[in-house]
Amino acid sequence: LGGKIKMATRKGASGKKKVAKFTIDCSVPVEDNVLDPASFEKFLNDRIKVNGKAGQLGDAVRVQRESAQISVAANLPFSKRYLKYLTKKYLKKQNLRDYLHVVASNKTTYQLRYFSIADNEEEEED
Repeated sequence: LGGKIKMATRKGASGKKKVAKFTIDCSVPVEDNVLDPASFEKFLNDRIKVNGKAGQLGDAVRVQRESAQISVAANLPFSKRYLKYLTKKYLKKQNLRDYLHVVASNKTTYQLRYFSIADNEEEEED
């Protein structure tokens, strides 16, 4: 019985940590020069909390930017919903919350999209 317990602890210690990879696609507002992806990346680096401390990511979380997409690779447990929360917080800080919203396009990706308002388009044509 004692031997089985030792093997179980060794197996858990030597196993790789699972990494969750999430993407935030900001291509639509970036093309219109509404959102700066570099400042958003810095915001995420400063605000993501690891063990209750903001800005001290260490090896647990990596935030990278490829043109208009921001990728976050984090050791589990890490919530996709937490990224949505921080994205909404950033939009509010930039006063963009009235124009953009965060939509899950698939299991690991969020997209920033404009609210579609059909009434305004008709009024502008007159």
